Amino acid sequence: MRNAPLHFASPHITIRVSGRLHQGHLSYLDQLIASAAECRLWPLLDLASLEELDHAALTYLIGGEGRDFGIVACPNFIREWMQHEKERCAA
Repeated sequence: MRNAPLHFASPHITIRVSGRLHQGHLSYLDQLIASAAECRLWPLLDLASLEELDHAALTYLIGGEGRDFGIVACPNFIREWMQHEKERCAA
């Protein structure tokens, strides 16, 4: 796992995720994020072209946002699903 977050680190790197994001993709995405952190870069996920994701990917995004990476662009349906899951877990 990655150590301290680099929230305010400069420079950053943008990782564009498009199409589908499923559980099978998460280990590769995690490797990209870890590599960025090792290089002292704050990873930003651009999800603007993401069309589909499964619950495991949603959980990954919720758990990592702001801690392991930032999200710079996110379709409304994903942001709404993330918010719904956060509220459901808090209840």
